Amino acid sequence: MTEPDHPLRLGFPVKVMGRPELKTQDTRRWQKNPHLKCSLELLDPVLDYLRSERLDMYRLSSDIAPYATHPDMPQFHAMVAESDAELRAFGAKARDYGIRLSFHPSQYVLLNAPDPALTRKSIWDLASQAEMLDRMGLDDEAVMVTHVGGVYGDHEASRARWIAGWEQCPEHVRRRLVLENDDIRFSAADALWIHERTGVRLIFDYQHFWCLNPERLDMRETLERFLATWPAGVRPKIHFSSPRTELREIKQKITPKARAAAKAGSAKAKKGELLKAPVKATARVKTVLRPPIWTGHADFTNPFEFATFMRMAEGLVFDVMLEGKSKDLSLLRLRPDLLRYAPDVAARFGITDADRGALAEDESLLDEGAMAEDEADVDEGALEE
Repeated sequence: MTEPDHPLRLGFPVKVMGRPELKTQDTRRWQKNPHLKCSLELLDPVLDYLRSERLDMYRLSSDIAPYATHPDMPQFHAMVAESDAELRAFGAKARDYGIRLSFHPSQYVLLNAPDPALTRKSIWDLASQAEMLDRMGLDDEAVMVTHVGGVYGDHEASRARWIAGWEQCPEHVRRRLVLENDDIRFSAADALWIHERTGVRLIFDYQHFWCLNPERLDMRETLERFLATWPAGVRPKIHFSSPRTELREIKQKITPKARAAAKAGSAKAKKGELLKAPVKATARVKTVLRPPIWTGHADFTNPFEFATFMRMAEGLVFDVMLEGKSKDLSLLRLRPDLLRYAPDVAARFGITDADRGALAEDESLLDEGAMAEDEADVDEGALEE
């Protein structure tokens, strides 16, 4: 591929951990009449924050238009059209700042659902989000990322049913919808099979590729094939995350029988059970430690893993959505790490020695204390057994 007109972008999804006072959507219940206009007002300073930190890609929450497609609340159905002026202004500001925007609809938006009613509802959700991107005046780099969905006992039928769902989507949805390989059900080979029959653009997910690649496809070749599904002049993007490696903490209720045995001094620990701390005889909950599940996303991005991947992908052009659970903090930490350990990779993202001072300030702020998201990401596999 030819060299890009501007450096590769790094982005993060939804929540702003570095500025917790910045809200990213109107979360009021329906009784308070929440609105997309309010979400956009909350998001306006988020764009300012992104610009101030030179963060040029961002995933919007798929819930910024609350109840806009709720079947039993028609009072909210016109919300997107009512926000036309605000959407145009927001999109113009994002374009002016050079910020690439996207959506990743929730795991409940399924084009391959066995229930046709759920498929129709999912298409409605996708149509609403595509309409928002259209009204923002964004180009074809502003996409909506989805997965194939559930297996429902028949992998082949479920894969084919996704194609039938795609064919039911209106044109403005198909123009923005992109398909990602996942980590437990549908592999990169499945995504390529669907692309060959629909033309849908593909999103390569690095961690998912490691978690699910039964066909043993080559990573570089597969990445090239995914990037080639994007038309000329439209920059592809990929997802990158590192797996969690620490022990998981699982809260478990203590049964009355076990509590009585503990009081009587006759309690026996389960074979192989590892506890975070000794359990008191009167305790009702215990914290059990379990090994990591490799589909889980780490808080931060491993810079050595990322640099190795980017060197493998030398010469290819794509933006990278970082899916570390510390959100923007993962990105703020990765940049100085790249400059320190892999300056050749840093340069591809426009990070040079001239940035060293500013990046050191970001790093020092992180050392004062960082947060991470507890809930599973939309792009994250099962975390508990």
